[in-house]
Amino acid sequence: MRRILPGPAGEVDLAAAYAYPRDQWLRLNMVAGADGGAWLGGLSEGLSSKGDRQIFGVLRGLADVVVAGAATVRAEGYGPARPRASWAALREGRPPAPPVAVITRRLDLDLTAPLFTEAAARTIVITTADAPEDARKRAAEHADVVVAGDTGVDMALALAELARRGLGRVLCEGGPRINAQMAAAGVVDELCLTISPVLTGGDAARILDGPPSHTPMTLAHVLEEDGFLFCKYTREPS
Repeated sequence: MRRILPGPAGEVDLAAAYAYPRDQWLRLNMVAGADGGAWLGGLSEGLSSKGDRQIFGVLRGLADVVVAGAATVRAEGYGPARPRASWAALREGRPPAPPVAVITRRLDLDLTAPLFTEAAARTIVITTADAPEDARKRAAEHADVVVAGDTGVDMALALAELARRGLGRVLCEGGPRINAQMAAAGVVDELCLTISPVLTGGDAARILDGPPSHTPMTLAHVLEEDGFLFCKYTREPS
């Protein structure tokens, strides 16, 4: 993997390139085809590469918590983040793996799945005050339940609740609807975007699929491997 911007370089130190600049920071991590589609055949896996998976691993190792929407958890067959030997230095002084936090308004989750039964760090469920009470009680038997908002998840409040638990360095893995809500709430600090050298067409959503927003970003770096571009954008100071 080589760096194209800000200046050409080889043998990139990914941990340094993606280090969190402060203790409370939300980064989105997504992959898209060259025409902007966020999935291929309904899944992101077909757009990925060895380099993308390598960066994915580093980003998870650096994060305090991994956030994903319930639709993404179901579609991608999410399991828990499992400790890796390569994370030892990245996670010094912290649990060996970050918990996964699932954003869900309806609590339509498979609580018998490995995400809830095999997690090294207890899974977190972020939901709303009007979610069915019986479903909240069932979820609380298998996960830490956080209520953030009344009829919809308040993203700023959800992040504040995570930070209160010492989980301020947040890696959001989408999907596009959650990303759009995060952007509309004005809480996105960074976007890590892998651009896959493939055209997908079809009905694939963009990486933001939801309410409009306007978040000016600065291109911090571009890495390249096998035709894949790995771009990091950070929010411009207000």
